[in-house]
Amino acid sequence: MTLSLSWRTTLLAVSLAVLAGCGTTKDEFAGQPAEKLYADAIEEMNAGTYDRAIKELERVEGLAAGTLLAQQSQLDLAYLYWKTGEKAQGLTTIERFIKLNPSSPGLDYALYLRGVINFNDDLGLFGRFAGQDLSERDQRAARDAYQAFRQLIEQFPESRYTPDAKLRMAYIVNSLAAYEVRVATYYLRRGAYLAAANRAQQAVTEFQQSPSAEEALYIMMESYDKLELKALRDDAERVLRANYPHSRFLGEGLAAVSKPWWKLW
Repeated sequence: MTLSLSWRTTLLAVSLAVLAGCGTTKDEFAGQPAEKLYADAIEEMNAGTYDRAIKELERVEGLAAGTLLAQQSQLDLAYLYWKTGEKAQGLTTIERFIKLNPSSPGLDYALYLRGVINFNDDLGLFGRFAGQDLSERDQRAARDAYQAFRQLIEQFPESRYTPDAKLRMAYIVNSLAAYEVRVATYYLRRGAYLAAANRAQQAVTEFQQSPSAEEALYIMMESYDKLELKALRDDAERVLRANYPHSRFLGEGLAAVSKPWWKLW
């Protein structure tokens, strides 16, 4: 059976209309000013509807390009990307903000947020520990967080975020020291005494005020003893006794290690 010309024309018109409809996506934000979209995004964010807030903020950033509103949208986007588990995207947004807005009034918050994203990713001071010693985790994020917090403190000593950044920096230092000592302990228990001594010495040199320095000094003392380096062994013991006269390591050795330094309960 063949179709008449008129039917063919009708079918072609219908097909084109269907295709046109399929290729058109309704823009729910079309025609809305940036200020209105931003206000809506904040409401969505406060309500916990992060995905919709992100879409609105992304539109605001484009509509208000070059304004303070666009800068604020970038910062809010970075925060929401992090909150929704998109750490890499959050950091990328923050890095772009810092690069493009070196004199922004929100730069101190940007530096703080860059530190917090890395801090909570690998350290989680106020998060869930899940029974894992923080010093066992990858330390790269911790060091990145430390650098961000240090830059914040140096550039904006009076920032409202500086006091918290200082607390987090102290925590990171203790975590990094604990990591070095944990590695040194690993070497000591496996008979790699030179490696153990070197790693422990690094912990003492870089993190003298850390709670882990006591254990590091003991590891140095024990490692040098095994290596029959009496002078170095005596030096390590002398420093240990001078700084920790009641150290349990002197009587119990590594058995004195009971619980992680960060565990308060």
